[in-house]
Formats: sequence, structure tokens, C-alpha cells
Amino acid sequence: IPDGEFIMGSSEEEREYAYRLDQEVTRAYGWYEKETRRKAQMGRFCIDRYPVNNAQYKTFIDETGRAEPYISPQAYERQGFLVHPYAKVEEFLWSNLSFPPGKDSHPVVLVGLDDAGDYCAWKGKKTGQGYRLPTEEEWEKAARGTDGRIFPWGNEWNQDHLNSGNRFASTTPVGRFPQGRSPYGVYDMVGNVFEWTATPWDEKNFALKGCSWDD
Repeated sequence: IPDGEFIMGSSEEEREYAYRLDQEVTRAYGWYEKETRRKAQMGRFCIDRYPVNNAQYKTFIDETGRAEPYISPQAYERQGFLVHPYAKVEEFLWSNLSFPPGKDSHPVVLVGLDDAGDYCAWKGKKTGQGYRLPTEEEWEKAARGTDGRIFPWGNEWNQDHLNSGNRFASTTPVGRFPQGRSPYGVYDMVGNVFEWTATPWDEKNFALKGCSWDD
């Protein structure tokens, strides 16, 4: 991703568009209100073209002995804002250090911030390329380019460009939606799964970007 100035954040018009798309579900939470539109300056950086998939993450846990992706029913309940019962979560749980059958090319889920950071450090050592999580600003430039567009492909919603709205009732293989690529050719920046950034959101949480298959 080249260096230079870009537009990030959302205008009031864009936020209202978002509230219409989700049928007013998220307005009360005020999440988008913190992301006011502004110009930002960014240096040059690299970002993976696709989200990390299950097969890649399995190599990581096989080589490091890291625990497989998991969340307990109790921890799931503590999150709040629960869209699905825990029974839905169970289809994503690993067993005997292996991902669910047929999901090798699907994005890995149930990975905490520390796990994501350690995966980056592990991959960096293997490749010698210094991997890390992107900042919120880096993520947004990679997703939107420089012109402040609402979506990676432009300013008009198109459900055929991403996995969202529960159309597939689950995750889909990474890279399935080439029409949804960002201006820099990065896939799945919206839809499929939320993505971690290295930027704090408040005292206890970090910024997530994108959206998931059921949003």
C-alpha cells in the first residue's frame, strides 16, 4: 500500500446509510459515531491479500503447540450483544487440533487478540518479513483506498460483492468475492469475518473492522 494522504472515518451521511442497511439495529450502540471523517497521513506498508484461513492457522498451532481456537459457553455469554445461541458457535469449534471438516480455506475464527498477535510474530519469524497486526488507519486505507469510498468497491451497496446478511448462514472460503476487492486488491475487507487491528478502541477493547457473515 503506497504512502500518502487518504480519507478515513465516516460522515453523517455514511452513518445514516449504515443504519438503514442494518435496519436501525446498531444505532443505539453508537459505534460508528466515534469514526468521524478526517484526513490521515500514512506511510508505505504491506498487508496480506487474504484473511488467515484455517489451514494456515493449523500449521501455526501444530508448530507452536498453541491452543486450538475455542470459546466456552460462559465466555460467549459474557460478551453481550449475542446474535446467535451457543449452539451456532459449536459448528466453528475445532476438535483434536483440527478445524471443522471442509473448512480449510475458510477464515479462522474464535481467535483472540493475543492469539492473532502471536500468529503474526510466528509468521514473521518464518518469513523474515516482520508480520504484525495492522493499525486501524492501515486497515482502513487498505480497504477503502484514498477517496473515502463507503465500500471497497465504491459507494453503492451490493450484496453480491461480499458474504453478509446471513445469505450463506456461515463463513465462506476467503477470496470468493473478487468483485468486492479493495482498490489495492485486498479481499474480504468487509463480510465473512470481523478483523482485529492493533489500535485500542477504549480502555479494555481494540478496534475491529469489517463485518461478519451475519451482519
